[in-house]
Amino acid sequence: MKFNYVIVGAGLAGLTMAERIANERKETVLIIEKRSHIGGNIYDSYNEDGILIHNYGPHIFHTNDREVYEYLSRFTKWNDFWHRVLTYVDGNLVPMPITVETINQLYNLNLNCSQVEEFLKKQAVDIKDIKTSKDVALSKVGQDIYEKIFESYTRKQWGIDPGELDTSVISRIPIRYNRDTRYFADKYQGMPKHGYTKMCEKMIENNKIKVMLNTDFREIKDQITYNTLIYTGASDEYFDYKHGRLAYRSVRFLFETYDTERFQEAPVVNYPNDYDYTRITEYKQLTWQKHPKTTISKEFPCAEGEPYYPFPTKEHKKQFALYEEDMKKEPNVIFIGRLAEYRYYNMDGVVRRALDAFHELPK
Repeated sequence: MKFNYVIVGAGLAGLTMAERIANERKETVLIIEKRSHIGGNIYDSYNEDGILIHNYGPHIFHTNDREVYEYLSRFTKWNDFWHRVLTYVDGNLVPMPITVETINQLYNLNLNCSQVEEFLKKQAVDIKDIKTSKDVALSKVGQDIYEKIFESYTRKQWGIDPGELDTSVISRIPIRYNRDTRYFADKYQGMPKHGYTKMCEKMIENNKIKVMLNTDFREIKDQITYNTLIYTGASDEYFDYKHGRLAYRSVRFLFETYDTERFQEAPVVNYPNDYDYTRITEYKQLTWQKHPKTTISKEFPCAEGEPYYPFPTKEHKKQFALYEEDMKKEPNVIFIGRLAEYRYYNMDGVVRRALDAFHELPK
């Protein structure tokens, strides 16, 4: 089989590249996917009760990148959606991320915005050389809030002390000196009106795009030829683990359906200190689906399983740097995406990376 382009992986990075190549360059594309479906981790489906769930945990689209928003809007209409998260602390549900409302509820206060800013400054630990996620949290909110909200959650999520993780983990969580309790403050936010899978299907509605599901690229690579390979799979796997396996954190999902219209007060509730799971998601609150029952998922972080989160430590970044040098030497191969680049991407970041990579393709 001969194709101009072969794309390994049918996640958002691969689908974006395929769509652009087929529709803009009018060239043939073969997508090879290990799983039985397209969409990667944003795949959603209806469970046996007819409730739309996110099979790999909640995904909420948000971005300040207008081009990315307008690009995806070609393939879906959106439900306007402003994500809300609550955190269970000391027997109460408080807003997350930390805002004026969070501080007032945590400490039974009635502070205004400027007073909360001063309160947190007094709590903050003076750390001259910030090197870890623990340093970030302590320098922003102090010891008490760090212990109440960040320490145990981060330890559950990653399986190690926050003092061993680089600054990127907790730096992603904003601290706001206002009353905005939305989880994201991006300009463009929403949920695909008919789900992520429908959006992904629309992206590849072109007869120049062929998809092979349930297929391992390594098993058929000698049977196909191509001009350019776009690889979105795991980089260590591509190189047969020559520098060892890269570490990932995985998640086990426990889905439960209840004979009630609503289970909890917010779409997502975090549990930093109680229980073995980190959070509970109620999917109807994300999708706006009308149904007499409701389905939730509990998330149990684990070391083995589907690779979700690249491990954010200096040791593993050094290991990936060895693969990165090998990637630069591969002729006619483009490595993009979360697994290939061993980095955490939000959905908009993946699409942006793919759009940029498309523009950089040789003419």
